[in-house]
Amino acid sequence: MLTAAILVPLAGAVALLVPRWSQRSARLFAVAVAAVPLLLLVAAWLRFDIGSDALFQLVEEVEWIPTLGVAYRVGVDGIALAVAATSALLFTAAVAYPVDTQGRPRGYYAWLLFLEAVSLGLFLSLDLLVFYVFFDLSLVGMYFLIARWGHEGARAAALKFFLYTLAGSLVMLLAILGLVLATDPITFSMPELIARQPLAGQGTRAGMVLLGLLFGLGVKTPVVPLHTWLPPAHVDAPAPASAILAGVLLKMGTFGMIRIPFSMMRDTFSRYALALAIVAVVSIVYGALVALGQEHLKRRIAYTSVNHMGYTVLGIAAAGGLLSGSEQARQLALTGATVEMVAHGLITGALFLITGSFWQRGGTFDLDAYGGLAGRTRGLTGATVLAAFASLGLPGLAGFVAEFQIFVGTFAVYPVLAGIGLLGVLITAALFLQMLQRLFFGDLPERWSAFPDLRPSEAATLGVMLAFVVAIGVYPRWLLDVVHAASGVLIGS
Repeated sequence: MLTAAILVPLAGAVALLVPRWSQRSARLFAVAVAAVPLLLLVAAWLRFDIGSDALFQLVEEVEWIPTLGVAYRVGVDGIALAVAATSALLFTAAVAYPVDTQGRPRGYYAWLLFLEAVSLGLFLSLDLLVFYVFFDLSLVGMYFLIARWGHEGARAAALKFFLYTLAGSLVMLLAILGLVLATDPITFSMPELIARQPLAGQGTRAGMVLLGLLFGLGVKTPVVPLHTWLPPAHVDAPAPASAILAGVLLKMGTFGMIRIPFSMMRDTFSRYALALAIVAVVSIVYGALVALGQEHLKRRIAYTSVNHMGYTVLGIAAAGGLLSGSEQARQLALTGATVEMVAHGLITGALFLITGSFWQRGGTFDLDAYGGLAGRTRGLTGATVLAAFASLGLPGLAGFVAEFQIFVGTFAVYPVLAGIGLLGVLITAALFLQMLQRLFFGDLPERWSAFPDLRPSEAATLGVMLAFVVAIGVYPRWLLDVVHAASGVLIGS
């Protein structure tokens, strides 16, 4: 089942290489193929046993390089299942959302399906080498989507994105080798590495490995000051690619932090957790302040990703800050960090798709160019308001569920940092409310007197994504139960 979720979009990408697809047929085929992994992961969700003591379930394994302990291993815990299912939903939405493919629909949809396959491969992988392979392959798919279908300056943005994240992944590879070579016999099996804790009690060496892992994953997250590739990549990418970049690729960094350093190096992670938490709080406040100062719609939303990923990293750091004590609070922080990954993927993914609708209608991302659209575009206004309120953490929506748990958990471990981090919530509220005022209120410029509302395909795609945002906010138990089961095992509560 999990293997099929990876292979079906990969096969779909290959099928699109055959030169017989029109724009319409390529899009319909890609939507159908992209939805298959979503259905498979829903089936996996229904089979997942939240009462099981085993961390990983639905495991599939085939030996690959036995002498190195490398195998094709996939499986899920509650964290991987939640993030992978969200990613599958986002890919289906991104493929379905209308976009100008510039006369090259086959290549555009093929790269999106390829990216879906490698992204799901990463989240479902239980082998460290396979994880790394998928981690690097994700760069290829996003590079071509930005460079070939992006806006002005896309090639430079794509090159910066590729070089930054490749440099981070190479440092991470060295750290992975340092971690694996401490095992005897050598193994890349994630469940084995979590059980063995191979570098426990090895001070300097363990510290170097941890810093290498956090650097590589921190570039991908992205945390301050490793974030500078993010704004140009978002600004110049086509809107659906921006949604995937924010909703899926950034989660590879935070998911990797939970899966590798947090789970496989618990004692070393606890020693460095305070420093990581400080970086997270700087990301929260810095990301919010810089976003507030942006006049460019896409760049403003891009910086909120730095801010929101800071919440996630703060939750992870708080959860790993102690080896024992405050287990309930640390479990809350880890569960909140995971829910933040899901919520941010849905909310910011929707916001970036909405920026694509503005671009198609207005041809500009300048906030000052708009205004007064509330009376003209009720569907676009409603979707943007709902997504913005969810992103600023309004109760009853997904963002609140995530952030509330992160801050409750963090207060028990790092109360001062939690207090400073709350400033980010306040600034985030200000920047989103100001954005809504400038887009939708005031006088309607004459040139937007015929500004069209959302088309049915846009409304349907955004409607599904935002329905999940409301569902998590109103009745989060269906998600929390799955995530809580995994975080409880990892915390040891």
